[in-house]
Amino acid sequence: MDQIDAIFNSVLEGQASATQAGVNAALAAGLPAETILKDGLIAAMTEVGRLFEENEYFVPEMLVAARAMQSGLALLKPHLAAGGTTPGGRVVIGTVKGDLHDIGKNLVGMMLEGAGFEVVDLGTDVSAEKFVAAVRQHGAQVIGMSALLTTTMPGMATTVKALEEAGLRGQVKVMVGGAPLTDDFAKRIGADGYSPDASAAVRLAKSLAGVS
Repeated sequence: MDQIDAIFNSVLEGQASATQAGVNAALAAGLPAETILKDGLIAAMTEVGRLFEENEYFVPEMLVAARAMQSGLALLKPHLAAGGTTPGGRVVIGTVKGDLHDIGKNLVGMMLEGAGFEVVDLGTDVSAEKFVAAVRQHGAQVIGMSALLTTTMPGMATTVKALEEAGLRGQVKVMVGGAPLTDDFAKRIGADGYSPDASAAVRLAKSLAGVS
């Protein structure tokens, strides 16, 4: 088994220490950081998403795989930056104002990183103003808003309106997700898409950002 295969399998199995060891070994062998990222980490998370959609993996398996991927990505980031590797796109994510739930958001963030996106995580209880400021500061192509409480869902509509008032709506796509949400709700508030789970969120973000 070569080093890329070892990294791929360790992520798939959710083995963070093995993933780190594999990344270090691949770097020591002179493999380009971008190759390790794309053929090892990103390819593994793509497979995790496929297994989830086919009901072979569930949220716990996705979570440990994503954490393993992040442990390897942390080692790669300095090498990617030095090599001038650019991310596939930039996404700002956060749980809307008044809502402190973050498990789903965190998983989406890790899956997006595993797909090659640069993720700016604003955390929980994020106001419309904070989303607007982050889009302006980071030049994000996509923002992802999460809510678990029906009482906080209106904050998503408030954020879409704030982006419009700031003159930013034309440059950023908006995707939303969370247990009480529906595709119909997303359309009603003027969002560009709705995702029912983390795997679908990656596909949606890629589509909205125009990346393959």
